Amino acid sequence: MRRPFDLVLGRSRFVLGAETKIMGILNITPDSFSDGGKYLSPDRAVLRALQMQQEGAHLIDIGGESSRPGSLPVSTKEEIQRLQPVLKRLARRIQIPISVDTYKYDVASMALDEGAVLINDIYALRGNKRMARLIARHKAGVVLMHMRGRPQTMQKNTRYQNLILEITTHLKKAVDVALDAGISRSSLMIDPGFGFGKTIEQNRQILQRLREFSTMKLPILVGLSRKSFIGSLLGSSAGESTKLGTLPAQKRLYGSLGAAAAAVYGGAHFLRVHEVLPHKHLAVIMDGMEPRNTGAPTRETLLS
Repeated sequence: MRRPFDLVLGRSRFVLGAETKIMGILNITPDSFSDGGKYLSPDRAVLRALQMQQEGAHLIDIGGESSRPGSLPVSTKEEIQRLQPVLKRLARRIQIPISVDTYKYDVASMALDEGAVLINDIYALRGNKRMARLIARHKAGVVLMHMRGRPQTMQKNTRYQNLILEITTHLKKAVDVALDAGISRSSLMIDPGFGFGKTIEQNRQILQRLREFSTMKLPILVGLSRKSFIGSLLGSSAGESTKLGTLPAQKRLYGSLGAAAAAVYGGAHFLRVHEVLPHKHLAVIMDGMEPRNTGAPTRETLLS
């Protein structure tokens, strides 16, 4: 069973544990690996966000800069120009909380002023020393993700002595930074960073051992949707001929669902996904299989 948590994001509150929560991905970028260029129009982006809300998303995560391996950063000005029109429109229409995927202080400041209540930070507060205090002032939340280096170079540094321990140590340091800045522990989530500076085998190992991150006693968010390691694992067994031995992003839904099921089983509280409805259906079934509390201690309870 998953650890229960009360997650507080501004005025929004989530009771975590019994139900898997779905975070819908909305990329306002021309170059994201999966849906780059589809939602550059603010009106089209808003419609997509509202569609994901209708399909059962609990949060919308909006990004204005791609973080795929090898991607180059965009200027703060460009990122704000992509995000602000969408945020202004959504604030008046959407009923679920908004997260913004950024590590830049000025972008986060704008987003929080426009109504976002969560910052999804791939640098885990390492990108700007002022970021943590900004989030604390707004009483917002933050996702702390593990990544080595930068998106441009992260896949060149994938050697670990102890994979899970090193990720956990990295995240614990980020948690300390957040708490020292005044961010409430009830507003923190951790993300082991699938695909960010990890090999195919390392990603698989993290998924197999995901429950070990519960020792940090924080909600776990995972971003598995359409990741390249899923395409690589499927490439040799899917019966399709591909030049690189991997399925393209648009053909990774079934593999993403399989990985998501493993993540839920391993204790993930949030699934960050491109296709909301299939993952919502999967989550409902998986959550229905969780043992109910009958008063008798479970193995997980005895070991926690």
